[in-house]
Amino acid sequence: MATGPHAVHALCRQVLALRMATTALTAPAALARTAPGPATWRLAAAVLLTCALSYALCHGWERGGPWLLRHRRTLAADLAIGAPLLVTAPPGSPLGLVLLGTPLLAGLAHGRRGAAAYAAAQAGLVLLAGLVPVAGGRPATAGPDVPGTLVLPGLCLLAGAAGAQLRDLLLRLDAAGRALARHRSGQAAAEATSAERARLARELHDSLGKTLHGLALSAEALSRTPDPATAGTRAAGIAEAARRAATESRALLTDLRHDGGTDLAHALHAQATAFARETGLPVELTTPAPDRTPPPRLPAATAAEVLAMTAEALENTRRHAGARRIRMELGLEGRGAAGRLTLRVTDDGRGGLPAGTCPADLARAGHFGLLGMTERAEAVGARLSFGPAPHGAGTEVRLSLPFPDGAPAPAPAAARDPYPDRRSPACRCAS
Repeated sequence: MATGPHAVHALCRQVLALRMATTALTAPAALARTAPGPATWRLAAAVLLTCALSYALCHGWERGGPWLLRHRRTLAADLAIGAPLLVTAPPGSPLGLVLLGTPLLAGLAHGRRGAAAYAAAQAGLVLLAGLVPVAGGRPATAGPDVPGTLVLPGLCLLAGAAGAQLRDLLLRLDAAGRALARHRSGQAAAEATSAERARLARELHDSLGKTLHGLALSAEALSRTPDPATAGTRAAGIAEAARRAATESRALLTDLRHDGGTDLAHALHAQATAFARETGLPVELTTPAPDRTPPPRLPAATAAEVLAMTAEALENTRRHAGARRIRMELGLEGRGAAGRLTLRVTDDGRGGLPAGTCPADLARAGHFGLLGMTERAEAVGARLSFGPAPHGAGTEVRLSLPFPDGAPAPAPAAARDPYPDRRSPACRCAS
């Protein structure tokens, strides 16, 4: 699963592979146009050297690529890869297309400034080599082909500009995807908050509101009761109703003051529904059955981190896994203080996630979205793991979260779930 920077790194690696393939495909035509003798051997050696260096960079990209692209000056070594071809290939040779790789890499890795610097340097070297005859298969008596010599330097400048524009596009797409994930996470939290407000409104209406209404009716009847015995009975009923109203109001105030928490199952339902509606990918959400102990309500800050991790997992699945369906499973392990809340996000896509969660390894490989998920998990004391799906193809992201100290208790059964459809063990969300 790639993020914007990771996509840039992957594309740089593809540029190296393309340069190697271009060298191999155009070498026969260039060798055929070279004068027989030592010049042919020099050109063949230059082709082999270029292919070998490109293969070494491509094969070891995950180890050396990030370091090479992090420091702008080190990309100058890439200029040396094309130098042997520059001085040995005959004029107008298709091998000149190989030289476009350096400015393209510079634009992808370092943006406009890097593209401008390396495209200008490569164009200057190409122009100089084209105007000054060099022994190496070029006819020493032939004059320089000025119009033809200017084409390749111009292509170098265009390649640098194309690389910079492509980098900007990838980073903007990544930023837009992250903003959308944050929006979905915020939307899910807002819907959970709205549901909590609706629950409190129902509690006020069904308990405290009805009690106060009955209290008012009893007080009105008392004022019109002439019989002292009947009045005493009604007064006692009013006192009992007042005590009941006080108890109900204290319960509601306690719920509000001590962070009633977020019903994670409901928040995940809202998130999955919104994701399926916007992307068209079916999401199957499974929560504990109604007859089992429901998951505890999480503090708002913890729930927000969990929803953000889920949003990132869903977005990565949509963009990079090529999945046809997604399954989310919320469960419980253990009881009491040793209990844990588990959340699995599984898809049937192509897979390809790294096996470890070491932050340094993730950053080095460019998996910045996974790195962010790991950091969020650490912030709430959770364990995060990802890898191949347990059954068949695909990827599974697994989160294990301990019940925090002082975590809000589960809501009463009557007020736990404002959405009846969530009571089924599996809830299918589709657009």
